[in-house]
Amino acid sequence: RDQRGSLRHILARHEGGAFLLRVEDTDLERSSPEAIAALLDVMAWLDLDFDEPPVYQTQQRQHHLEAAQDLLSRGLAYHDSKGGDGEAVVFRIPWDAEKAPGVSVEGPVEWDVHPDEPVQIASSGVTFAGVSKKGKPMPGGACLAGFMDLEILDAWGKPIFLLKDTLEAILSGAERVVNGGSKLRFTRRSVSYDDLVKGTLSKPLDSMKNFVIVRSDGSPVFHLANVCDDVTQGITHIVRGDDHVENTYRHIFLFDALGATPPRYGHLPMIVNQAGKPYSKRDGDAFVGEFRDKGYLPGALFNYLTLLGWNPGDEREKMDRQELVKAFSLDRVQQSAAQVDLRKLLNLNGQYIAEMPFDTFLQTVQAGLADVPWARADAAAILPRVARLMQSRTKLLTDVMQWETFFVEMPTFDEKAVHKFLCKPGMAPALERLAAALAAVDFADEQAIET
Repeated sequence: RDQRGSLRHILARHEGGAFLLRVEDTDLERSSPEAIAALLDVMAWLDLDFDEPPVYQTQQRQHHLEAAQDLLSRGLAYHDSKGGDGEAVVFRIPWDAEKAPGVSVEGPVEWDVHPDEPVQIASSGVTFAGVSKKGKPMPGGACLAGFMDLEILDAWGKPIFLLKDTLEAILSGAERVVNGGSKLRFTRRSVSYDDLVKGTLSKPLDSMKNFVIVRSDGSPVFHLANVCDDVTQGITHIVRGDDHVENTYRHIFLFDALGATPPRYGHLPMIVNQAGKPYSKRDGDAFVGEFRDKGYLPGALFNYLTLLGWNPGDEREKMDRQELVKAFSLDRVQQSAAQVDLRKLLNLNGQYIAEMPFDTFLQTVQAGLADVPWARADAAAILPRVARLMQSRTKLLTDVMQWETFFVEMPTFDEKAVHKFLCKPGMAPALERLAAALAAVDFADEQAIET
C-alpha cells in the first residue's frame, strides 16, 4: 500500500534473500476476492515479484488454533470469558519473563496507590489505582510479569502482601484483593530489541498487559496469526511501519513461547501529508492503482516511494531498480516521518516518460487514445509527429487526452479575453511587430526556431 512494499522488495534483492507475499485476509469483510485481486494486480504492475506462492492467512487457521491450544496446555495462555459470548484465549506474558530474549531486570520501583481503592492481583495481572496530582484515583495495571518481587506496603511502610508467598496460587487462577495499601514496591523488568532503523528500543513490562490471541468467536487474532506464519515461512527480517513498534514487544514473547527465535525487526517512518498528519485518501491518491489510473509509470512511482524515507547517501533522486537494489541499506532509512511531495513525484514521472523509447511511448499513446473520437484513423498519420513533439513535455500519460487541439480545429480566441487583454493601448503595434518577427523565421531551420 505504500513505500514499505518497495523497501521490503529492495532489501530482499539487495541481501540475496527471498521476497515473500502473505495475504493477511483474516478480516473477511475487507479481504474480498476483488480486494485481493486488486492487490495482486498492482503488485504485478510495480513488478514486486515474489519468490514463493502467496500464503493466505485464513488457510493457516487450523495451525494458528493448534498453536493456541499448545500455549493453553503449557500454562502460557488462559481462557477469559469477559466481554464476549464465548471464551477468548489470552496470552500470558510469563512471570519468569527474564528467561525470554531481550528481557532485563532493572532496579526497584515504588508507586503510590490510592488508599480508597483496593489492589487486585490475579493471573491476568495487577490492577490498582494510582494517585493523580489532584489526589484522585488514577486507574492503572499491567501483566503479572511486570511486578517482580511485588510487595504491598501499608501507610507505615510495613509489607502487608508479598506476591512470592501466593504466586503459585494466583498463577493457578486464584485472586487476591488487598485493601489499605499505600505503596506498591517491585523490581522492574524491561524488554528491548535492536531495531534495524531506530536502534535499541525498550519497554517496561509494568506498562504491558496480557493480550488476546483467539477471539471469543474462535478466530485467531493478528498477533498469533502473524507470529505463527512468520515461523512457518522462515521469516528472518520484518520491515514494517513504526505504528507496529508496540506489537513487536508482544511478538517477542510469542516467538519465545512457540520455541522460535524472533526475526530482526526494522520499523519505517510513517508517510505524512504537508501538515504532518498521516497520509490518507483524504489527501488524494492513496492506493497504488489510483496512481496508475492517473498516468504514472510504475518505475517512477517505485523510485519515488523508495526515496520516501530513505536516501542513497548522495544527491540522486532518479534511480532505476538496479541502482536502488545495489545502493540500498537500512541504515540510511530516516527515523522521522516521510512527507509526501506530489510535485516531486510528478516531475520524476515526467523524466521517466521523456526517457521512454519512442516506440514504447507511441504504443502507449495509441492504446490510450484508441477509443477517443478525435484520434481515430484520420489522425493516425499525424499522431507519431505529435507524440515525438510532446513526449518530453508530458508529465502524466493521461496528458495525451489534452492533445485534441492538434487534431481538431478549435476556437482560436475568447471575445472577453480579447477585449480585456488585447485591446489595451499599444498592444496592436506590439502584435504587429511579433507577427513580422515570426514571418522572418525559417521554419525549416531548427536553430532559427530555437533562437
